[in-house]
Amino acid sequence: MAAQEHVDRSRGQVFGEVAELYDATRPGYPDELVTEVLAYAALGDRTALEVGAGTGKATVAFAASGTGLVCVEPDRRMAEVLRRNTASWPGVEVLVRPFEQWRPDGRRFGLVLAATSWHWLDPGRRWDLVHEALAPGGAVALFWNLQGVRDAGLHAALSEVDRRHGMVNTPHGEPASSFGEVPGDWGAIPGSWPEDECRRDGRFTDLRASRFRRNRHYDTDRYVGYLASLSGFRVLPADRRERVLAETARVLDAHGGGIDMDHLSDLFLARSGRQ
Repeated sequence: MAAQEHVDRSRGQVFGEVAELYDATRPGYPDELVTEVLAYAALGDRTALEVGAGTGKATVAFAASGTGLVCVEPDRRMAEVLRRNTASWPGVEVLVRPFEQWRPDGRRFGLVLAATSWHWLDPGRRWDLVHEALAPGGAVALFWNLQGVRDAGLHAALSEVDRRHGMVNTPHGEPASSFGEVPGDWGAIPGSWPEDECRRDGRFTDLRASRFRRNRHYDTDRYVGYLASLSGFRVLPADRRERVLAETARVLDAHGGGIDMDHLSDLFLARSGRQ
């Protein structure tokens, strides 16, 4: 699942239950995306702010490029893994609190980034908070990972498991063919691509978007672990969660022991118009 217009934001607090599993199984972001963000932001010696950094799936790549980051992460358990993953980069500062409760206290950043976390933020306040944190001309980079199943037969079999258990918006819920060709075209997934919202806000300029496409294979164990780290599975009663994961594993094993996905990373960029 990429983003939702009316998301239950309390579900964003369940990832810490399985922080290590989240870190081990969640996909990261392509180097090309990081390069494009940094070229657009032209940070120089300015620091970036990351919102909802999780365990550092994006943080590590930006830190490795020499970028200094302040990472705001609401879950203590996720932040512990994030600190471990970024221990080699002294320029990374980790703060444990919801972004809505964080204040820049006079600091201004050259870049605010959110890696598959923007949809968890309060839609009534998020653009105000980002604008407040940015230096004049500072950049905002919002990006998500999406995946589509390449094998139509496997997609149908997994969809039947989801139907029986009332699961929606799973990573295998869409065939690869359902996604369009442009960033933010997410087929049947109910989404909240940020461009229209950003335009309505009116304080940002130079809006851009890019898509990065990869092929990705998961073996059964890794894919089931990935599913177990998702909020839609975490909020299920434990016995129900185990049943749906076990049935999913049986389907994958019957189709060669894994799943091949088209992996898309969609990036939205904008710049603060404040002078």
